[in-house]
Amino acid sequence: MAVLINIYYTGEKDHARRFAAEMTASGIVEEIRAEKGNLKYEYFFPMEDESTVLLIDHWMDQAALDAHHASPVMQKILALREKYELHMRV
Repeated sequence: MAVLINIYYTGEKDHARRFAAEMTASGIVEEIRAEKGNLKYEYFFPMEDESTVLLIDHWMDQAALDAHHASPVMQKILALREKYELHMRV
């Protein structure tokens, strides 16, 4: 069964948008999209809230999501979340 997760990243000022930009520019997003079982990994920006970014994270099944969470790329994501001091809401 497919797993679809909506993650809201929120930070001070434009930190969430800068996080998404660095995730994309650094190649991390493409690395995640290339992982086995990834169906979608895209950022969206709410018009009314410039301090928040929405991530649509879609995986083929729980096993694919678990493999992603156990992969080395997760450490890169965690480091950038800390760098930009983001809070998550799932």
